[in-house]
Amino acid sequence: MILSLKGIYKNYLTGSVEVPALKNINLEVEEGDYLAIMGPSGSGKSTLMNIIGCLDKPTSGEYLFDGINIGEQKDTSLSEIRNKGIGFVFQNFNLLPRESALENVELPLLYAKVKKKQRREIAMNALEKVGLGARMDFLPTQLSGGQKQRVAIARAIANRPKILLADEPTGALDSKSGDQVMELFSELNREGMTIVMITHEKAIADCAQKTVVIYDGELKTMEEFEQIQNARRHGFGGEHNA
Repeated sequence: MILSLKGIYKNYLTGSVEVPALKNINLEVEEGDYLAIMGPSGSGKSTLMNIIGCLDKPTSGEYLFDGINIGEQKDTSLSEIRNKGIGFVFQNFNLLPRESALENVELPLLYAKVKKKQRREIAMNALEKVGLGARMDFLPTQLSGGQKQRVAIARAIANRPKILLADEPTGALDSKSGDQVMELFSELNREGMTIVMITHEKAIADCAQKTVVIYDGELKTMEEFEQIQNARRHGFGGEHNA
């Protein structure tokens, strides 16, 4: 089991009012899974992503990452888990603009104290894997959106993480580049990479093996979510017709 979330709640204080963002989240991800977490804006999916990515801690509940109880870890341990255990792919790429594609991919390896020669070799192999062997020395400003995201994916997989955590990975891309990125994810998953992807688009979620929906801070199956949507449409339609 790579991820196990049990009874996860997350509340935020707005002034003196406690606002629930996540309510009783229970989720398990096995090695080799390709899971999409789909939800509209304000549903809690970013909060859930931050907890899965060890960027935030829940108010209550238990989160095990590869058997490690995240709630018991200190900041230094969490930093190491984020660096070596989780590969992050963001909507807006988060590349360093003055560093080449190769240097961007080397960054997590640098933080992991991998020696320079080995670091370079791993980064070059990662860029070859995403089809950018001929663009290694290019700066982000010299790359298309799709190429930037592929550099970001190469950076995310360089440390051979336990999971790839992707937040709206096609959100800043045109449809063709988005399709190429999703095909790359599918290829990585076929090779054994565990992927958890956050998205608001059903067409993107459909690329994954499994989909759950987060709605008002609660996890639903796709069937449950569609029932809620149908009930809302029916209710609004009935009021309108009346």
